[in-house]
Parts: sequence; structure tokens; C-alpha cells
Amino acid sequence: MHWFPWLKEKLEGQGFAVTAPAMPNTMEPKIKEWLKELARVVGKSDGQTYFVGHSIGCQTILRYLAKGRQVQAGGAVLVAPWFRLINLETEETEKIARPWLETPLDFNKVKRATTKIVGIFSNNDPYVPLINSEILKKKLEAEIIIVPNAGHFNFEDGVSQLPAALNAVLKIVRK
Repeated sequence: MHWFPWLKEKLEGQGFAVTAPAMPNTMEPKIKEWLKELARVVGKSDGQTYFVGHSIGCQTILRYLAKGRQVQAGGAVLVAPWFRLINLETEETEKIARPWLETPLDFNKVKRATTKIVGIFSNNDPYVPLINSEILKKKLEAEIIIVPNAGHFNFEDGVSQLPAALNAVLKIVRK
């Protein structure tokens, strides 16, 4: 969906082996289920493992990286990552987001797993205010990229390609 197939194709064209997992229970994502699936898909991660996530997928990646010593990564590109949300449409959506927002995340463990993190945000995301970019930069010393007028980076927002994500992955790999 969205820009994911485009990015997968571009990275594979650069010689990367890319997996875009279908996460379980996407209508009601749960931390434990998503972490278990990501761990299953990744297997053993190392300095040659790179992550790209979008929205709640960023939460999953960060929580995976915070698992401890056994987890290492070459880097992560996080598109519309959030620690605070606005304008959630329904009470049910708020209920789904609440555990992700309220369950602590150990940023120090994330930094031990990788120091190469890029956050990509839009100046008009209806759900992810730019305060999230400040949190990501402060907590993880992440590089921040702002893509103007990209909304929540969905196909509905007109985003079917995301060169900023491709460039960020390639930059991380070259560091």
C-alpha cells in the first residue's frame, strides 16, 4: 500500500533484500502481537539490518530495537513516527492507540541498538504533530526531514512515492 511497493522496488534495484511484512490484526494492532511478528520476520538482526516504518510501524520498530543486547541494526527510517497524536477520529481509534502511547519505551536501549535514525515528518500531518520530530531528535538524536504537504504519507494524501525515505536509507547505509 501507499509508497511501500515503490520503496521496495527501488531498494531491490539497489541490491537490497527487502521484506515488507503483513502485520497481524491491522484493524486493532497490539504491541505484543506486532513485536512477535517483527521478531519472527527479522530473525537475527545485525549491523546490516535496516528498518523502514510508517506510523504505528515506527512504534513497533522502536520497541523491537529496545528489546536489549541481542538486537542490533544498521539504522532505521521512521516515517510519521509518533509519541503524541491529535485528531483521532473515533473513541475506538483512541483506545487502540492508548497502549502504544502509554507503554514506556526505553530510548537508551534503542540508541544502543542503533545510532542511525532518521525521522520523516510532514508539516500538515493531521494526526502526527511536528512536536513528535522534536521528541525524536531529543530522545534519539535522530536526523529530521520535513516533507511539505505530505499529510500522513498515505496514498489518499497523494503519496505513492517517497524519495525522502529512499534517500534516507541510502545515506544511512553509506555512513
